[in-house]
Amino acid sequence: MKKEELQQTIKELIINTLNLEDFSASDIETDAPLFREGLGLDSIDALELGLAVKKRFNVTMKAESEEMRAHFYSVATLADYIISQRSDLITKD
Repeated sequence: MKKEELQQTIKELIINTLNLEDFSASDIETDAPLFREGLGLDSIDALELGLAVKKRFNVTMKAESEEMRAHFYSVATLADYIISQRSDLITKD
C-alpha cells in the first residue's frame, strides 16, 4: 500500500466509523484538522475513531495524551503515526 492509499483508507474508515453519510473521501482534506474547526469531530468521535484505527491497523494506542492528540490532528498525521507503528504496510513503489 502506498501512503496515499493509506490516507484514502483512513478517510473511508472515518466516514464508515462515524456514519458520516453526507461525506465522501474527497470531502476530507488530508492536511485539514479532524477536530473543532476542521471536520468538526468531538471527543466521542475520537474514541470511536481510535478504536477503529486500533482494530483495522493493529496499532498500539496509548491513553489520551497530548502526543496522541497530535497524531489525530489530521488524516496525514494519523497516516504517519500508523506508518511509524506498522512500516510493513507501506510499499516504496
